[in-house]
Amino acid sequence: MSKTITMRVDDDTYTMIKTAADGDRRSISNLIEYATIAFLTEESFVSDNEMDEILRDENLLKNLKQGKKEIEEGKYRIVG
Repeated sequence: MSKTITMRVDDDTYTMIKTAADGDRRSISNLIEYATIAFLTEESFVSDNEMDEILRDENLLKNLKQGKKEIEEGKYRIVG
């Protein structure tokens, strides 16, 4: 089910969004949805090359395992 989101942007930001939407022959709403999905997909996933690099880094893997263990043991503090 679709949801409606209201957001405020300044005039310069609106102009950039409107220009991009017009250039892609999209509505402003569709451009924002498309750009959001593209951004979140890029930011949330790593490429195969990047994952290979991570998996080859033994020190990083050791630190990640240690961090996971400490979380499971409740040895962490949330700062905000």
